[in-house]
Amino acid sequence: MLAPDVRLEGYTATDWLRVLSLFQPKHAVDETGSFKRLPGGVVAIHTAGRLRKLVHTQVGRLQIETAALSSQTASELEQAPGTSLVSAELLAEKHHARWALSLESGTLETIMEQFGSQVRRGDDLSTQTLLLAQLFHRQYQDNRIDLWPRLRGVPLPTAGMVRGTIDSVCPIGKTMLIGLFEKGELWTCIALRRGSRGFNLILGPDEVREDMGLLSGDWRRDYRHLGRAIEHRAGPLSFGCFAEASTFKSLEVDPSPGAWARAVAVREVILSPVTPALGIPLGIDAGRAALAALRNVVERVDPAGVVTSSWERSWVHQHAPQMSDTMRSVLEWTRREDLTAVLGFHPLELLRRLLSRER
Repeated sequence: MLAPDVRLEGYTATDWLRVLSLFQPKHAVDETGSFKRLPGGVVAIHTAGRLRKLVHTQVGRLQIETAALSSQTASELEQAPGTSLVSAELLAEKHHARWALSLESGTLETIMEQFGSQVRRGDDLSTQTLLLAQLFHRQYQDNRIDLWPRLRGVPLPTAGMVRGTIDSVCPIGKTMLIGLFEKGELWTCIALRRGSRGFNLILGPDEVREDMGLLSGDWRRDYRHLGRAIEHRAGPLSFGCFAEASTFKSLEVDPSPGAWARAVAVREVILSPVTPALGIPLGIDAGRAALAALRNVVERVDPAGVVTSSWERSWVHQHAPQMSDTMRSVLEWTRREDLTAVLGFHPLELLRRLLSRER
């Protein structure tokens, strides 16, 4: 992933802290406006069902209480040796944490010993990360680790999957860019240039602010200047994502389906250029929203469904020879389901904003 000679350039302390803040987004709130759970998680170390250490990632050391233990007895432990007696789910619920990790004493030492014996000098960051994940997953399957939320059934990515994903988004010799604006100014950005041995340049905003020239104050116009400045310094772009910082942070934690597609459709987020690997799913979401909006408009004009039904039958009959069974089932599904609930936004509202160019 990262080349041995990777360079980090163009970051002031403020710029770098802003980049790091993107990986610590605000958490989603419930209907009352309060946090559903406190940020951070709980890590517990236990021996034979007895807690030895309990730490919260935000608060620090916590008081150990026997109520945090599960009701499993010592006889059950003998029947299932190595089974954790400390429930991670119970710990998370008790301490209102977003996640919890319960480890049997000595598990981390075992993982690191195995990691040290299997890692090789030439392994890059992604290879080492995958190896650690595999060793962690092995201990998880052996019930020496309990994690909440559960990960059972989640497959581990392979090195080929990781390389293929990176190749589809950022081929060798290309650069991918995330640029965020705030109040008409460049808030921060991160550009990653990929070489033959991995990403060899991480470029920040301090190097390109002067190259951007005089800005108009409208980030939907100024993002082009940022893209050209990055291409001049790092090389051609394969992928660019531009938005306001507040919008980007809210989308990071937005659980509603179609939130990113809606933001791209109404230009709250601009992708330029965009790779097919990202453009296809976004296009499908936006296309479904547009079709639903058109169908809703026609239904309002023709509430009896005379024109709508005849048009749909004519369209299906015309395209039936070229349409697969899967496409037919998708069409029937869109006629039955409420796309507003599926997409997470009202299609007519999307159409209104598209036509009015409202921002």
